[in-house]
Amino acid sequence: MLETNFCGIGLKNPTILASGLMGVTKDSLKKVAAGGAGAVTIKSISKEARDGHHNPILVDYESGFLNAVGYSNSGIDEAKKEFINLKEVGVPVIGSIIGTTAKDFEFMAKNFAEGFDAIEIPLSCPHTPGFGMLAGQSTPEATKEITKAVKENIKVPLIVKISPSAPDLGGIAKAAQEAGADALNVGNTLGPGMVINIEARKPVLDFKVGGLSGPGIKPVAIRCVYDCYKATDGKMPIIGTGGITTGRDAIEFMMAGASTLGIGTAIYYRGIDVFKKVCDEMKEWMEKESVKSLKEIVGVAHE
Repeated sequence: MLETNFCGIGLKNPTILASGLMGVTKDSLKKVAAGGAGAVTIKSISKEARDGHHNPILVDYESGFLNAVGYSNSGIDEAKKEFINLKEVGVPVIGSIIGTTAKDFEFMAKNFAEGFDAIEIPLSCPHTPGFGMLAGQSTPEATKEITKAVKENIKVPLIVKISPSAPDLGGIAKAAQEAGADALNVGNTLGPGMVINIEARKPVLDFKVGGLSGPGIKPVAIRCVYDCYKATDGKMPIIGTGGITTGRDAIEFMMAGASTLGIGTAIYYRGIDVFKKVCDEMKEWMEKESVKSLKEIVGVAHE
């Protein structure tokens, strides 16, 4: 009932681990796969190792979390040692690569795509200088340049992860489509935002601002999926990401135009088996509504 074809990749269900903390090692990916995910995404990797921002890098607020991790990662050399024999994970594995320039992305595409079922390029981080929104990557022009640089150097599907905070979201989606992207991830954390400790009289995060995730951003994320589906005439597979916690959330994203679902923060709320829980709730709704296939509801809100 939930089997999904994503860019030619067979998934047992449409849920995908979003890139982040649970994607640091192959063992952690295995745990998420055991929790019911249809596919998993590694934490983003850059050419050189990065320490990221100083602690505190994460704070919870009323409707989710605010984070400014700063793309901390081991760098390409160590990552190539960690992410080997990926068939052992048990589900398709998506590699995530970052860079400050199109040349950086080209290098990563040439040297860090082997073994992955797809490659994702996040052009949308709201809190790391030199990357994503803070490097001007969330524009149609930059999206097209970087997408072409990566697409020409990989043999697997390419996913472009775009920002719900971008002013020209539809234009960016269309630019990615025209440059050869195979799918979109809509989207990244929202922001930047800020939480202030009123006793300390200063921002909680060391970097001061961060990206919002969790249930509070869901209405914005759904609108973004809707806009991108419309901008690409429903012809681009979309990973709907941002605040999915329940099966009903997942159905809502699919009706907006998503064909697969990125889940991250919900692990904190419902445990590592949140993927199975969401899928079970989706099945329950589908049976109640006499929906036999997910294809019946993808984009239905546009009709």
